[in-house]
Amino acid sequence: MKTLKNSLAAVFAAILIGIAPAALFAKPATPDSASTAAANTQLAKEVRHRLLMLPYYGVFDNLAFSIDGSRVTLYGQVVRPSTRSDAERSISKINGVSEVVNKIEVLPLSSFDDSIRARTYREIARTGGLYRYLMGANPSLHIIVNNGHVTLTGMVGNKMDQQLAYIAASRVFGSFSVTNELQVDGDNRAR
Repeated sequence: MKTLKNSLAAVFAAILIGIAPAALFAKPATPDSASTAAANTQLAKEVRHRLLMLPYYGVFDNLAFSIDGSRVTLYGQVVRPSTRSDAERSISKINGVSEVVNKIEVLPLSSFDDSIRARTYREIARTGGLYRYLMGANPSLHIIVNNGHVTLTGMVGNKMDQQLAYIAASRVFGSFSVTNELQVDGDNRAR
């Protein structure tokens, strides 16, 4: 019985010796994933709010972002260079943002593109009640024109409005192509 106790004690001691170094070099506990997700959600809300509050952000601009820890990457296209710099400056002032990577493209100055923008706007606004997507300080539909190529982005209420906007933009004389990137509100919901 005594030898059994001694052998168990030896095995127990060996286990402790094996575990002790691992405990000394273990990584410190990381923040709870739920709290990290909540912090990222809060940061995303703040970034979205700041972008929407930019003074010259409008229907002919498209801004998007991604968050990786404390780094925010900005994407999109804008008509004015000041909107690009204002977006970067505004996001860099948010607590918790350590770096802003600005990949926003400033669209080239072009009276040809300006003419297509205006005609596309008018055509969509007078088609089947789509004017509601172009109204207000923060329209839900955005018209991007780059060297004669039109891209529709943003959010509409249903598939019919998505198709109507595409058809209206396709009727505009002078545009080389129309790309429909409009999302239908509610398509991303779990079913």
